Amino acid sequence: MPEIIAYTDGACSGNPGPGGWGVLLQAKAGQKIVKEKELYGGLSLTTNNQMELTAAIAALEVLNKKSTITIVTDSIYVKNGITVWLKKWENNGWRTANNKKIKNIELWKKLHELAKNHTVNWLWVKGHTGNPGNEKADSLARRGIDSLKK
Repeated sequence: MPEIIAYTDGACSGNPGPGGWGVLLQAKAGQKIVKEKELYGGLSLTTNNQMELTAAIAALEVLNKKSTITIVTDSIYVKNGITVWLKKWENNGWRTANNKKIKNIELWKKLHELAKNHTVNWLWVKGHTGNPGNEKADSLARRGIDSLKK
């Protein structure tokens, strides 16, 4: 069974503003990439965090069977949200520790539901440091913004 890696990224031109998301999906056998797929899209009025979440959602939505996947993100918001904060939010009726409404709750709920169907490993990488997968996901997210102009 190939290893699946999804490099995800979001971008925004203004925050809020036009935004894009990008995903580079790779299936690997050992160190060799055996299949690759690029996904991107955009919204005319959104935030960077919403695009980061949307990229992770898109990576999981494209899987057509239960899989083990590593989602690589440069967003601490996504990484900590799904691995640390989400359980607390869920236990607190989807509210913060200060009893405030969670921002982007519908996206968080969707990501949570999709992740339940797979074995997901979450990996944070620092953005814009030359990681080829992260750089490609960033490029795809910017393509998502550009696609809005057509």
